Amino acid sequence: MIYVIIILLIGLLLSSIRQVDEYERGILFQFGKFKKILNPGWNLVLPIIQSYRKVDIRTKAVDVPEQDAITKDNVSIRINAVLYYKVFDAAKAIIAVERYQYAVSQLAQTTMRNAVGAVSLDELLTERDKISTEICKIIDEATDPWGIKVENVELKDIKLPEEMQRVIARVAEAEREKQAVITKAAGEKEAADNLAEAARIMSSSPGALHLRTLSTINDVSSDQSNTIIFAVPIEVLNAFGKENIQNIATKINEKNK
Repeated sequence: MIYVIIILLIGLLLSSIRQVDEYERGILFQFGKFKKILNPGWNLVLPIIQSYRKVDIRTKAVDVPEQDAITKDNVSIRINAVLYYKVFDAAKAIIAVERYQYAVSQLAQTTMRNAVGAVSLDELLTERDKISTEICKIIDEATDPWGIKVENVELKDIKLPEEMQRVIARVAEAEREKQAVITKAAGEKEAADNLAEAARIMSSSPGALHLRTLSTINDVSSDQSNTIIFAVPIEVLNAFGKENIQNIATKINEKNK
């Protein structure tokens, strides 16, 4: 009889051993009341009078389902996100809320729709990081009493209606054309400034224009198919003198008569 009792006690002891892994925490209840947190390792949980629940304290990634939302400027969009959170107080996660995973997912969906409705489409597209940070802050404050820490929220994809996509494409095309016109005008202004500076330098140096002309002729002289029209600089005419020019003009007039 004694051996039977000993065997039963050993069996009861072995069946009372519960293992908690390193990435988990155990919540021990005694007579239905919270007693303590079970740390990683082997723990003794007495049958009938005690029970326990294990909680995973690793960081979890939750895919927030795609949501229909309307922005502040009344544009209908579809948006989804990914949420990263972890349990920092296992007791609160079990006692304060039922199915904390489901509660966090539902809270994330509601908060994301509300955040999108408070901003315009342009703000949503250009300030995605700022909006993600705001959503993360709101969810973290709401889940703090549940013993849950929200580490990050990332907006994954924003889907626009086809009509809005075409409008955005036209706006982007117009912006590129505007930038091209501005760049071309700036180039023409710079070229005009350089030409004006070159003209000023040539006009201040006697013979500079003639040398430039000869240099241009030398560049095109390699191709015999070119026809060169040579403009005589005013400096060449000045070399003949004022009286010689008048005599030449007089003879041309007499010949025409």
